[in-house]
Amino acid sequence: MKREKLKVEKRKVLGKQVKKLRQEGILPANVYGGDIKSTAVQLPLKEFSSVYKEVGETGLIDLDLEGKLIPVLIHNVNEDYRKGILHADFFQVNLKEKVRTAVPLEVVGEPKAETDKVGLLMNIISEVEVEALPEDLPEHIEVNVEPLAAVDEQITVADLKVPQGVTVLTDGEQVVAKIGELVSKEAQEQAAEEAAAAEAASAEAGAEAPAEGEVPQEEAQQPAEAGAEAPKEENQG
Repeated sequence: MKREKLKVEKRKVLGKQVKKLRQEGILPANVYGGDIKSTAVQLPLKEFSSVYKEVGETGLIDLDLEGKLIPVLIHNVNEDYRKGILHADFFQVNLKEKVRTAVPLEVVGEPKAETDKVGLLMNIISEVEVEALPEDLPEHIEVNVEPLAAVDEQITVADLKVPQGVTVLTDGEQVVAKIGELVSKEAQEQAAEEAAAAEAASAEAGAEAPAEGEVPQEEAQQPAEAGAEAPKEENQG
């Protein structure tokens, strides 16, 4: 299987100054692990994003660092929903030593319970931890949910079919997917109405409550001290 390749160069810009790199479309990263000393590197964000989309964190990459090819896995991708990918690590691996990593689960098929309108599919977990040689790591593990036909039927980690050479470390009794009770359209609408009513009531209560340090209007109209006498009018006669 052909491996993806990325070329990086050593990075001199460190700390808060990396913000300028990102503005120029350059991704700050680090290479570590194996027999390599942790090294700050950088590469075009566009190239990294393209490869990361293909291999995720389980696909081997040949990293070209100053002409030397290093087999690595992508680790610790730091993403911001507004700014995108901010930083990433490349972990050097020994092709003859097993590694541990999380592999995503990919749901395939439509459960019979949904086809027959007797229940709804619930996806409980989206990945499992596995151990394997770097070249044996799967990009994903398929979860065929078609046989699920009744409420409470489920698929556990122990039911997953994994490639030879791959050991799943996640607890085998962990539920991957199951069929929940069918929720009618009317029930969904009623739940939405109740939630909206509760939110409106909460907002109304918040509006009526006096702000911190504010004296309620009713109290403001009372004398400052109980029993205080109103000032006497001066006798101008």
